Amino acid sequence: MRKKIINPELSEFERFVLFEKGTEPPFSGEYENHFEKGIYVCKNCGIPLYNSSDKFHSGCGWPAFDDEIPGAVFKQIDRDGIRTEIVCAYCGAHLGHVFYGEGFTKKNVRHCVNSVSLKFIPEGQKPPIDRMFFAGGCFWGVEHLFKQLHGVVDTRVGYMGGHWPNPTYEQVCTGLTGHLETVEVIFDPKKIDEEQLIKYFFEIHDFTQENGQGPDIGEQYKSAIFYTNEKQKEIAEKVIEELKKHYKVATQLRRASTFWIAEDYHQDYYEKTGKTPYCHYRRKIF
Repeated sequence: MRKKIINPELSEFERFVLFEKGTEPPFSGEYENHFEKGIYVCKNCGIPLYNSSDKFHSGCGWPAFDDEIPGAVFKQIDRDGIRTEIVCAYCGAHLGHVFYGEGFTKKNVRHCVNSVSLKFIPEGQKPPIDRMFFAGGCFWGVEHLFKQLHGVVDTRVGYMGGHWPNPTYEQVCTGLTGHLETVEVIFDPKKIDEEQLIKYFFEIHDFTQENGQGPDIGEQYKSAIFYTNEKQKEIAEKVIEELKKHYKVATQLRRASTFWIAEDYHQDYYEKTGKTPYCHYRRKIF
């Protein structure tokens, strides 16, 4: 379930590329030879996609990156059945294609991206929106409480951290896929910062429990923060060290990976059912 977002400021050609999977002519894009420090966000929704440090010159006529921001890009078989298409993992906008084994960089990966799919944010400036991923037991309750936090603009529930592609809820519940029930938190950096989000997360679940959360026991219910950049990682480490002075902290700190969106009936569960969380509530600890 990608978010159906269409930026009203997009030009007709940008809409063609982003939503009809078009391609800009080679060597015509604004960012082909652009190497300033900063990040590249989705032209449609504004979510961060690529770091300038991962950009390189391939000579192919389009912007090239050998890595993406963790959890930001979703890969799928192109409609031609041969190439691998890359889209924004949040809104589904078409970015381009990814190629392997060409030897351009040590990572041996080339994300070939249309300039019109991107917007550059210079170093030191905040993107329109950003994301973090949190696992703290049943994702229904974690999502419900994050939705109440000022500065959070959207949430989705899904699965992260495992080794099985596109898992179902039933598969995750076996504990064999390695995934945790995870909430993607989309936030406005101008209204709330990463430290506030992380501290709130620790206040809405029992971060001392090692084998699950409350009555929910199992691999998928473990506590974890999945970071998408070094700033998030450093702040989380700082908060965890602060907590360890008084508590035993079971929360894992892991680099974000592919976020597999959960089935529709899991999204906004408590809003749909009118029920309330059975093992999540906020308690002040900071």
